[in-house]
Amino acid sequence: MIVTFEETYLQELYEKGTTGDKKHRYQPDIVRRYQRCIDYLLDARGTEDLMRINSLNYEMLKGDKQGISSIRVNNKYRVEFTVRETSEEPVITICNILDLSNHYK
Repeated sequence: MIVTFEETYLQELYEKGTTGDKKHRYQPDIVRRYQRCIDYLLDARGTEDLMRINSLNYEMLKGDKQGISSIRVNNKYRVEFTVRETSEEPVITICNILDLSNHYK
């Protein structure tokens, strides 16, 4: 799949492992796991491949987040993204890293 990033800090976290944006700082373990999740997305041929990897907990979100999918970084964080089907291969746009402890606030 083709992966694009909605925000600059998300791309910096993936490529450099750090970001200049002070609001979006994460522990090194979370950054490594985030990078691994993006690698899974790059290697996948479609969302069906993501469903086969149980540790990702791939899900299509509902309610006010309809149209957004997510995979788990760990039990505390998830990566939210949109999937746009094209004639060649799906394009994924990474939207957010969400801290699930603030999820229901």
